[in-house]
Amino acid sequence: MTMLFGWWKMGMDLSMLAMESQGVVVQRLTMMAMGGPAAQAEAQLMVTEKILAAGEAAMMIAMGASNGKVVSSYRTKVRANAVRLSGR
Repeated sequence: MTMLFGWWKMGMDLSMLAMESQGVVVQRLTMMAMGGPAAQAEAQLMVTEKILAAGEAAMMIAMGASNGKVVSSYRTKVRANAVRLSGR
């Protein structure tokens, strides 16, 4: 039963990551459509963040972290971006 719960949690976490990521994509596309210096800065930050997040995930996997830990790490970053982009 514990194994089933682990798969269920992983599936839910991945689903939430997908939905949260789409929200950030919408926020970023809206900002970039408006243009200007803020859009340029966001585009540069986005690329830098993606490279760093991929490197961090690779390092986590190399050090034996579970898939769940990697997904959790990505969700933390996505939520932080959602908060920052919404101005909260």
